[in-house]
Amino acid sequence: MATDSRIHFWKRNTKVPGSLQPVYGAQHPPLDPRIPRAFLKDTPKSNSTQNVKSKKASSFLEFARSTNDAWDIDDEEDEDLLMGAAPPAPVPHSRPTVPTFLPTQPDSDSESHPSDTLGPLRSEPCHDQQMSDDRSTNGRVVRSNSEAQLNTSSVRSSLQKQQSLPVRPIVPLVARISDQNSSGAPPMTIREKTRLDKFRQLLASPNTDLEELRTHSWSGIPREVRPITWRLLSGYLPANMERREQVLQRKRDEYFGFIEQYYHSRTDEHHRDTYRQIHIDIPRTNPLIPLFQQALVQEVFERILFIWAIRHPASGYVQGINDLVTPFFVVFLSEFVEEDVENFEMSGLSLDTQRNIEADSFWCMSKLLDGIQDNYTFAQPGIQIKVKALEELVSRIDEDIHNHFQKCEVEYLQFAFRWMNNLLMRELPLRCTIRLWDTYQAESEGFSHFHQYVCAAFLIKWRKEILSMLDFQGLLMLLQNLPTIHWGNEEVGLLLAEAYRLKYMFADAPNHYRR
Repeated sequence: MATDSRIHFWKRNTKVPGSLQPVYGAQHPPLDPRIPRAFLKDTPKSNSTQNVKSKKASSFLEFARSTNDAWDIDDEEDEDLLMGAAPPAPVPHSRPTVPTFLPTQPDSDSESHPSDTLGPLRSEPCHDQQMSDDRSTNGRVVRSNSEAQLNTSSVRSSLQKQQSLPVRPIVPLVARISDQNSSGAPPMTIREKTRLDKFRQLLASPNTDLEELRTHSWSGIPREVRPITWRLLSGYLPANMERREQVLQRKRDEYFGFIEQYYHSRTDEHHRDTYRQIHIDIPRTNPLIPLFQQALVQEVFERILFIWAIRHPASGYVQGINDLVTPFFVVFLSEFVEEDVENFEMSGLSLDTQRNIEADSFWCMSKLLDGIQDNYTFAQPGIQIKVKALEELVSRIDEDIHNHFQKCEVEYLQFAFRWMNNLLMRELPLRCTIRLWDTYQAESEGFSHFHQYVCAAFLIKWRKEILSMLDFQGLLMLLQNLPTIHWGNEEVGLLLAEAYRLKYMFADAPNHYRR
């Protein structure tokens, strides 16, 4: 009987603009009219009209508060469209619950699926509430105070909504490339200006002192001089200033000679599988950063990786090498972009500049991989050795963590393989990787040896969280999704300091802390 009265009520009020609609998204899945709704319970009406009104007004306010945060970001645009497309009809004794957000159901829908228009409220409370709160003036519905409060609270600024719903920022924090600390402090301080002057003095000398340059680079390289410093520390540029331009031109011409000689063979049967794998992996490289989703940039990466692969047949292309191009590419691009590198349009640069960035990225990546190529040869023995060394090191540094892994049956290879294969690039934002590589290039064996101590310090950093996970699945999920989204230069500096301490204590003392 209650169902019949509910159906007839909504048939008589099909034009009510405030008809409740199911709210999709947020925490509420779409409602299926074929599934009986256990939460729609009929309750006997009270004899006291005053008690019923006060009780139902309270229920409505509770409902308004509980659904106030479920609206989408672009509701203001939807509101304008709905108000222009479906003006409310002059219906007396009707309460428009949320008229600015939800459209009016057509007659056919109301008749065929009357339960769809009910939403999470019963029809009887809506009717009683209409009798108590609505005011009608010359056929026009006047909004009540409770509705005005709801609309006022729901119309918020775009900034507030983006803060409350952080799923739609244009570039998320994890994808921001610019140097910054988590505290939001400006990267250029008086100390940084002094360091920048020192770097410029070193780089301007006729023969750059590479040892002194490494010493100053260990604690971070200023953004303004990072490109030339990386070229020097990687061994791509000579220390002698007079020879630099000549060497640069020769190496760039040599790279594009490789392109002309080999790149057309990407469709040959012998190289087809290699090129296909590269072509698949490139779009997956930093998918949150718009810069790397540009077709022009992806073509650059394809050429760099394909040429490197066919010139190094012992390893060829291995998944993960594609990530190692990005720091070099971003650093050399930053010479021509002041800020907002992640959104920069590569097509805005001249063709010569694009070619120079591509060639420099290729040669510096090649220099890096020369020191860790055994990570990518058959069966990847270099990674196997480094993961085993990490396990031994952690067992000496923090026996509790080591025993906890054994208790939960977690193998180091299950999480540390990616740390070695991608040099922590999947664990840290790109801005942190760039800062980390400042130090790696300042170390004599930064990528091959010091990285092991950075991984150990990185693991110990999450000691509390690791020991709180008591099962295999939870522990592995934590280790594969560590919360570093807010990290900046400050956190990376602390991590490197701890890694240096571990290296100083354990590198030349293989039996230190061994039981």
